[in-house]
Amino acid sequence: MVEVIAQFAWWEILGFVAVGLVSGVAAGFFGIGGGTIIVPCMLWLGFPIQHAIGISIVQMMFASVFGSAINYKKGLLDLREGAFIGLGGMMGASFSGVVLSLCSELVLSVAFLTLTIVSFYRFAARSKVGTSENPIRQGWQKRVILVLAGAFTGVFAISLGIGGGLLIAPILGYYLGYDSKRVVPLSLFFVVFSSVAGSFSLYHMEVIDSKLFSAAMLIGCCSIIGVASGIALIAIASANTHRIALLCVYCFAIVMTGTNIAGKALG
Repeated sequence: MVEVIAQFAWWEILGFVAVGLVSGVAAGFFGIGGGTIIVPCMLWLGFPIQHAIGISIVQMMFASVFGSAINYKKGLLDLREGAFIGLGGMMGASFSGVVLSLCSELVLSVAFLTLTIVSFYRFAARSKVGTSENPIRQGWQKRVILVLAGAFTGVFAISLGIGGGLLIAPILGYYLGYDSKRVVPLSLFFVVFSSVAGSFSLYHMEVIDSKLFSAAMLIGCCSIIGVASGIALIAIASANTHRIALLCVYCFAIVMTGTNIAGKALG
């Protein structure tokens, strides 16, 4: 790994470390894989969208596994619900390599931007429309929603390099009545399954190589440091503060990705 990392410039390595730390805090605090931050940053560092997505997906395994272990020890993670949403995530994410191999860089970039904008709107609109008038409470219905939410999020989110936490939040919030803080442990656990399935799919389709894998490992190792801090912040942040901060992450991804697309279109 050291020999491969040496192929990167020093400023790229510093960028990997910084992105890893910041995405780790975001993963622990918001229950996301960190791709909403990593993909735009990798694009800014000059990586093609396919490589940025590949790096993002591989590094997710580090933060999600570590964060889920902490959440479980703290009693924040319901493994019964997590198993169903994880199962759906694995099924959906297994198609990510095929999607990446078939779509162009522009299509993937626009899809990433569109999906982020829609998720931002859906989450922001909750302050006006709230949850469904009759949130689903029955056990078997909840399990079906968890599996379907995982599968839907897995096939689209992993294909675009994001863990899916930002997409799962509005789905579970609307249909099950969960607030953002309750969704965090579930969505982070979902990322464990979706990122593993997605990484295997990308490797099988030859989207990632040893150089990209090493960069992802460096970012992933650094993200572990930030995860613990992010989880600790949940305990002291109010639900409203948590929600506002999550909306800021959406805005960051929208601005960074939109700027990258506009720059390439004008160039």
